[in-house]
Amino acid sequence: MVEPEHRASAAQRLGAQETLGISTLDPGHRPPTMPPGRHVSIRIRMLDDTEEVFDVSQRASGKVVFDLVCTHLNLVEGDYFSLEYQDHNKMMVWLDLLKPIVKQLRRPKHTVLRFVVKFFPPDHTQLQEELTRYLFALQIKHDLACGRLTCNDSSAALLVSHIIQSEIGDFEESQSRQHLLNNNYIPEQMALIDKIMEFHSKNVGQTPAESDYQLLEVARRLELYGVRLHPAKDREGSKLSLAVAHTGVLVFQGHTKINAFNWSKVRKLSFKRKRFLIKLRPDLNQSSYQDTLEFLMGSRDCCKVFWKICVEYHAFFRLFEEPKPKPKPVLFTRGSSFRFSGRTQKQVIDYVKDSEFKKIPFERKHSRVQHSSSRLSPLPSPHRPQVPKESVSRAPGDVVGVDSPPHRHWKESVLVSAEDPSALRTRGSPSSQRNGAHSEDRPGPGAEPGPARQPHPEHLNTGVVSNSPHLSASSGNSQGMVNGQKPVELCGHSPDGRQPSPLTSPLLNDAGSVRTDDEDEVRRKRFPTDKAYFIAKELLTTERTYLKDLEVVTVSFQNSVGKDEAAPDSLKSTIFSNFDPLYKFHSGFLREVEQRLALWEGRSNAHIKGDYQRIGDVMLKNLQGLKPLTAHLQKHSEALVELEKACRGSRRLEVLVRDFELQKVCYIPLNVFILRPLHRLLHYKQILERLCKHYPPTHVDFRDCRAALADVSEVVAQLHGSMIKMENFQKLLELKKDLIGIDNLVTPGREFIRLGCLSKLSGKGLQQRMFFLFNDVLLYTSRGMTATNQFKVHGQLLLHGMTIQESEDEWGVPHAFTLVGQRQSVVVAASSLSEMEKWMEDIKMAIDLAETSNGHTSDLLARSLTDNKSPTEDSCAEAESEDDLMASRTSLERQTPHRGNTTVHVCWHRNTSVSMVDFSVAVENQLSGNLLRKFKNSNGWQKLWVVFTNFSLFFYKTHQDDYPLASLPLLGYSVTIPTESENIHKDYVFKLHFKSHVYYFRSESEYTFERWMEVIRSATVSASSTRILSRKEPHPY
Repeated sequence: MVEPEHRASAAQRLGAQETLGISTLDPGHRPPTMPPGRHVSIRIRMLDDTEEVFDVSQRASGKVVFDLVCTHLNLVEGDYFSLEYQDHNKMMVWLDLLKPIVKQLRRPKHTVLRFVVKFFPPDHTQLQEELTRYLFALQIKHDLACGRLTCNDSSAALLVSHIIQSEIGDFEESQSRQHLLNNNYIPEQMALIDKIMEFHSKNVGQTPAESDYQLLEVARRLELYGVRLHPAKDREGSKLSLAVAHTGVLVFQGHTKINAFNWSKVRKLSFKRKRFLIKLRPDLNQSSYQDTLEFLMGSRDCCKVFWKICVEYHAFFRLFEEPKPKPKPVLFTRGSSFRFSGRTQKQVIDYVKDSEFKKIPFERKHSRVQHSSSRLSPLPSPHRPQVPKESVSRAPGDVVGVDSPPHRHWKESVLVSAEDPSALRTRGSPSSQRNGAHSEDRPGPGAEPGPARQPHPEHLNTGVVSNSPHLSASSGNSQGMVNGQKPVELCGHSPDGRQPSPLTSPLLNDAGSVRTDDEDEVRRKRFPTDKAYFIAKELLTTERTYLKDLEVVTVSFQNSVGKDEAAPDSLKSTIFSNFDPLYKFHSGFLREVEQRLALWEGRSNAHIKGDYQRIGDVMLKNLQGLKPLTAHLQKHSEALVELEKACRGSRRLEVLVRDFELQKVCYIPLNVFILRPLHRLLHYKQILERLCKHYPPTHVDFRDCRAALADVSEVVAQLHGSMIKMENFQKLLELKKDLIGIDNLVTPGREFIRLGCLSKLSGKGLQQRMFFLFNDVLLYTSRGMTATNQFKVHGQLLLHGMTIQESEDEWGVPHAFTLVGQRQSVVVAASSLSEMEKWMEDIKMAIDLAETSNGHTSDLLARSLTDNKSPTEDSCAEAESEDDLMASRTSLERQTPHRGNTTVHVCWHRNTSVSMVDFSVAVENQLSGNLLRKFKNSNGWQKLWVVFTNFSLFFYKTHQDDYPLASLPLLGYSVTIPTESENIHKDYVFKLHFKSHVYYFRSESEYTFERWMEVIRSATVSASSTRILSRKEPHPY
């Protein structure tokens, strides 16, 4: 398979820093064989805090899952690591590699396994691979932050100095201080900042690989290095802690080691109920010899967990080879059959030394250090031990071999739903590009295929949908597997109620039924083929979706929020008194449409056709019945305002509404549901226009369709002005939830124009920024690593008096342009020529509009920036880290969970932009219906109910489902027709692809095929901004 040509982003062209290390890939490193049986999705949290999802058979053993993770990371020395999880007793236990998954995880979908270091060798020089040392460094960093690895202040400061040397490079006082203020590496870090900076200044010249080496050198000398404390008591009832290390069993009192039992002194370890027993060998040098030591632990399970890890530590560090399983007894068993499974440390060391592996670059999370090709191998300095030679760093400009992956700058997180986490992993993980494996994230049950892993070889998502730089890539097999298995999880909520990473792709499993080709052909021959029938069927399918959307407000929202005392009576009367009559009306309308389509298809009375092969009379009757409800439709704008007003007045109500928006049933923002009835009128108008265009004037249905079109056009004309204003108001409210650092975004007269990603040039080089263009101001923000997933406002550019000019030649940067304001200038670069043209056109138009206003709203905005800095201080603001945790505390939104799959987040992860025109077009181009979906390397077609809205496809098992199983944000995707070489020998198939992610969808007719292509193109191809004034003519900016 030919891989798509890599196109460097603007950030890379400007030399944005990118740090790669070198791992090795075992030529025989393949995803393990997957046993047959029902598949489950297993979520793994990596050491860099990103999450990966693997789809495995329930019959698969723990080793299958663990091998998939190691293959995913291209990790050769994986035996030092393992997977842990919290069992039903809330205890952290290790995954047993020999037992089937189904016997260990009670609720696999709701369990998160952590990939962590299990065996800590006494000397880090025994670790042969740079990747392994990097993962160990991440574990040390995590243990420091959570307080597990305690030490004195000097050691703590020294450890942190090596961490930040790896992340930000050589010491520079202001940068180092700001980084420490923005990132917390140890408890009570503020008191040690000066000492950390002093140590950091002495690390000049250290590469990230050397920093990892030095970090492990310091950490291994600490008493609590690699120690996990297990609470216990001695015979006198004194509180102690037991631990196991490479040397033997350790006893701690508090954080002080008070005793140690070397393996050579231990004869037997056992447990009986709550008692943990250590039997010692006789010591001839001691007169008072104690044969057995007894410790009391919290429960039998605690004893067993600790006993198991002792057995494994002893076998790993003391044995030359893996112990052989005991023969099964014929009659009955006594004691535990547990044994260590895997290679011992000696076997691992010998294996790595005796094998030759391909050097594979990997990505270092958070690291901004850039090295020139002259430092491909870390050189030992006089005061440092030599770092193994495979510790290679490479500059983005270095030439790499054929098998080396192209450079990608990690700017995304696992997102998410929005794009597949696969895409995230592909973008940040060089190894993912090497593997070329397709994998996608999904919400709920999902399944996604991926190509077979190459001998020297996507998806963060996913998913995703993933922003954190991932360690490596996903791999899959030719049977449609994600990360070497089947689907991954995408749009659904995680157990804690949060949504997965914005960039997630749907990987539905067999939740949908698979229709055979024969069944499909029989069905196609049985049903009508007239275009009018399929237009009428579109009315039916979209009406089903519309009624479900009304239920979100009339049923779900009313039950969750409407019955609470915090909801004022004015809000209840405004929303529910308007929605209930509409819901009742459209329920009857839907029944009539379903009955008519049943007659049309011949399912109710096969001998009666002709008179029932039309839909205009049903629409005319019901649209005339809808006219008396126009008053309710006009009040929907009041409902939007009333909801916002009530939320501002009640903190409890605001929390209730936000919690409701995080529920699965509320798959798009609540405000969009409130405006649905207004948008539905546009859909009726479009359907009737298509029918009138299709019918000849002599057709029996033409007159009714034309009369119905006249009626609905009249209502749309009455509501047009209100609809345009409310769409802008709704968009401002949605953006308000995505931004922190600004309180009065929603002000009279302000109108949204465009949002999207641009690379901003500052003193630190190119930095990814999210820009928001309004008719009076241009805001630029960055996404901080906060629990809310919001964007912090860094600065503003007032449009009044601004000029814009191309500056590609001046800066030598493709697609760059300069914004010159009255008090500052900013240089930005777009990701492509078309993106630059869209931004420049919209900004020029906004400047013209701003010149005609008095600039009052701009002054209001300037005072709202919570850091109270003037625009001239913007250069100082740019010194802040991308992962700024010092976000403003003035907005209510920042402290609560936030949906991370909004359009803003999708644009951030896919480095694109959308305008208000795009949003308006998306509103007009909603569609739903059954489609057959196929992955790139799968064989069968899966039948799904698919809804297109809000720039995304939402996947359901049937139209009766209350919430989607998965979602696929379409921004950045391309829609085409499969080529002959793809061997899709079916009619009406279209193809969606983004980077290496590919989906095929199959519709039932030429009309539905053209409709799906039309609406998807509206989401994937940004509309020209020149349409703004034409569409909003009644309400100019």
